[in-house]
Amino acid sequence: MQASSTGTLLLFAPADFCIKLRRLMKRLVRILAFVLGILVVLIVVGITFAIGWRPFVGPRVRPLTDRKFEATPARMERGRYLVQSVVGCLECHSERDTTLTEAPLKAGREGAGLLFIEDPGLGKVYAPNITPDKETGIGNWTDDQLARAIREGIGSDDRALFPIMPYLNFRHLPDEDLASVIVYLKSIPPIRNSVPKSAINFPVNRLIMGVPEPLTAPVTAPDLSTPAARGEHLVRLASCADCHTPQDDTGQYMQNLAFAGGNVFDGIRTKKVAALNITPDPSGIPYYDEAIFVKTIRTGQIGARLIDPAMPWGLYRNMTDEDLKAVFANMRTLKPIRHMVDNTVEPTMCPLCGHSHGLGEKNKK
Repeated sequence: MQASSTGTLLLFAPADFCIKLRRLMKRLVRILAFVLGILVVLIVVGITFAIGWRPFVGPRVRPLTDRKFEATPARMERGRYLVQSVVGCLECHSERDTTLTEAPLKAGREGAGLLFIEDPGLGKVYAPNITPDKETGIGNWTDDQLARAIREGIGSDDRALFPIMPYLNFRHLPDEDLASVIVYLKSIPPIRNSVPKSAINFPVNRLIMGVPEPLTAPVTAPDLSTPAARGEHLVRLASCADCHTPQDDTGQYMQNLAFAGGNVFDGIRTKKVAALNITPDPSGIPYYDEAIFVKTIRTGQIGARLIDPAMPWGLYRNMTDEDLKAVFANMRTLKPIRHMVDNTVEPTMCPLCGHSHGLGEKNKK
């Protein structure tokens, strides 16, 4: 019996062990599946609330329409004014003649495009040819393709445009002004000039896909009933905040320093130039009155000192007195922010904005 019993144990012990092992494996599989499920949920939630899914699936793109804008004299005149002053299309899409003091746009090359930014970390950003040349410019673009690029940041090939093109600001361009800009751009002399597509490095080339947003409703004219309200609209279209609000090391605007200056740019007359504080704080421009502001923009000078043409005063001086006075009225409403910036002294690191500019060491975080 003992031998038989032992024999029985020896016969059935391996089968019992296999059953227990299978149960253990099933339990481990369930635990692993649960853990994996939690990880997937965390990843999905993290991506959704951090960068979104656009870097993986592409930008939001609305279908094109067949709308066409009639080229009326009124639209031509309005478009000329907007392009040559407030929105400044040609300012960014043209080479500058740096042999002249004011560094104007190169004659005969207006809108032909250029290499706008070249940075080892970012890549190459090109401002494309926006003249109506059919082979190298916008000559074959439909009106709605242009409308979508200007206000929604989508190129003719459905690519997301690099947001240094201020389409987030141009989203507020009313429909009639948009039509005027497009009518005028299609009227300028075509220039044959092939410009490469922008080559943005990873991961920025994926992240910018989350920026464009389709516009499907009409954009009407905003409240322009007061100079300050009119000025707010013009300041947005002129992208003043984009230059005069510093960015952090992730490229995000530091809203606690809105319009307080500190962004550093490649100068045209000087090697580097920082955007100034234009708030009413004593460290900004509290001493400006309407007449001083208009004169500064018209002449491109602060007193006897010429403002570097990297600040496009040569563009903004084409604005009417009414519009410039409205811009100043809006600037008077800005929150005063203490941030000392001065381009007449050697740059030092600023602990407040994180950029190196004149009087940087005088600021406290």
